[in-house]
Parts: sequence; structure tokens; C-alpha cells
Amino acid sequence: MDRRKFLKTSALGGSAAAATTLAAPAYAQGKRTLTMVTSWGRGLAGVFDSAQRCADSITTMSDGNLNVEIKAAGELVGAFEVFDAVSSGQADMYHAADYYFVGQHPGYAFFTAVPFGMTAQEMVNWYYQDGGMELHDELGEIFGLKSFLAGNTGAQAGGWYSKEINSPEDFNGLKFRMPGLGGKALGKLGASVQNIPGSEVYQALSSGAIDGTEWIGPWADEKAGFQEITKVYYTAGFHEPNAGLSLATNREVFDSLTAAQQKIIEIAAGECHQWNLSQFLANNGAALQRLQSGGVKVMEFPDSVWDAFGAASQEVLDENMGDELFKKIHDSAMASSASSSGWQGLSSGVYTAQRNRVRG
Repeated sequence: MDRRKFLKTSALGGSAAAATTLAAPAYAQGKRTLTMVTSWGRGLAGVFDSAQRCADSITTMSDGNLNVEIKAAGELVGAFEVFDAVSSGQADMYHAADYYFVGQHPGYAFFTAVPFGMTAQEMVNWYYQDGGMELHDELGEIFGLKSFLAGNTGAQAGGWYSKEINSPEDFNGLKFRMPGLGGKALGKLGASVQNIPGSEVYQALSSGAIDGTEWIGPWADEKAGFQEITKVYYTAGFHEPNAGLSLATNREVFDSLTAAQQKIIEIAAGECHQWNLSQFLANNGAALQRLQSGGVKVMEFPDSVWDAFGAASQEVLDENMGDELFKKIHDSAMASSASSSGWQGLSSGVYTAQRNRVRG
């Protein structure tokens, strides 16, 4: 795909090109300011933390020669406009969940999550050892981006609902917030799927504009305050068994940096991924206990619903297999996760089950 042609035909590209409030990179005495736009509201638990850590790490490791100026969603461009702002050169880098941009290319879903896809450990195995990073780069090259994994929420919860879900038919007509290919799968069950920026979800749920939402997991969900609106919470979901976040730099900007500065961005992103994953996982258990103490009803979907999720998810994946690059990414990710899970199931999986049994 030709990048210039893409920008001319993309509606988002037009809006980004018109974003005259964004300044070009600043240079002074060998120092450079890079503008990072994000999909996150300022202070949004975990996800904005990840963006801030990336920005701070790049600035610190470069001794201030790369000064990353972070902008929350809406401060320069909207949450879902960051991709095009960076691709068009109106901003230098973004921090976001790449599955927000499946409209640009469905292959971007794999660098956040696909339904019934990889766990967080399987994701990093694929990304760093089995060709995932190279495929991320191949995809980004189409749009003039240099991308790296730069955060992870771990497995996400099934979400908050205004009513209990007892059968697949309960999704028919349900107004539900879910991005990415998981949202497309839910739509096949009859749900009216909404893609709403994280900072706007609480208001949408409290006003009745949506009947339910997934967000991240107990810690981030508690911080968002969804337990103030509904007490029906499904802790396991099909849509995001892990959720990678990405740091993407405009490719021309990235290529203009020194080799050392490029490596700083790569290392900052990788460190941020592991730090952010541990942040979510370390906080989720205690947060879930607090939610339960506050009257939240923790639930699991029945098998009939899981079966419907599985069938709908496979249908969504199959619909995209005609795209050569999507299929290439899909096949690579699935082969890697199958290989990883085989050993993990026989080693850490067995150990964890036995540890829990022995501890009682």
C-alpha cells in the first residue's frame, strides 16, 4: 500500500493533516523534542502510566537529548486519531492499543489482542523470538511507522453488564463497548457494539448510552468506578487473553535519529511492556477482593456463551483471511502460541495446579 495514497483516501488522514495545532519537532543545541500523542485520558490507570513511563524513560536514557512531551487524548488529537497524526507526520509518536486501528489494517489486532488468541507470555514469545516484531515492522512500514510493544494489561475481564448473561441470545440488542475483532465477534451475536475511548466509558455506562462494557481488569476497572453503576461483573473474557500496547514513531523521524537514540526507544518500549504487565497483574487480585467486598457479583459465562463466542470469533478471523498480510500474521501468531502453550501446559501449568492443590 502506498502511504501517500493511503493518507489521501483516509478520513482520519484528512483530519490529522488539518491538525495545525501540532508543532514540528523542535531542535536546540542538539536537543530534540518529540511529541507523543496517546489514546488515553490523562491519569487513566495503567494505560496512561505506560505511556508516561515510555516518555520518561526515553528522556532520561537520552540525557534529555530526546525530550518526549506527552499529550493525553483530546489535548492535541482525539483518542482514535493518534495513528493518523503520527503516520502523516503531524506528531512524532503515539502510545495506544493498535487494535483501535483495525480499520487501517486488520492485522493490527494481533499486536493488541484477537479473540481466543495469545496469553501475555505467548505474546512476548512470539514477538521477540518467533517473528512477531518483524511482522509489526512490516505492517508499520505501509503507514510510515516504526512500532514496538510498549505495555500489556494481561488477560482482560469479560466486563460489566446491566443484567446477567445466561445464553447467547442475551446479547441480541445489547449496547456494549468492545473494540477490535472481539467487538466484531460480539456483533455477530446481535450486540450493538460501540467503540468508545476509555476516558468516556464511565459516562456512557452511567447514562445508559451503553448496557455494558469491557475495560481492562479489576484494578483499572475499580479505578474507573464501574462498580458504582452495576454489580454484575464477568471476570474471564474471550476477547483479550492479553492486550499489548504499542509505541509507534513516525518512520522518517525514527530514521533521522542516531542508532543509539533508536535503541533507546526500543529498549524503553520493551522495559515498559514488562513493567506495565506486572503493574496490572500485581494489583488485580487485591482490587477484585475490594470489589467483592463492595457487593460486586463475580460471574463466569456459561459454556453455551463460550461456544457462541468461539464460533463468532472464528467467523471474524475467517473473513479477513483473504488479506495476504493478515493471514501471514495470523498463521505466524497461531503457530507460535501453539508451540509455546504445549510446553507451558506441561510445565508451569501442571506446577501451578499442583501448588494450588497442595496449599489448599
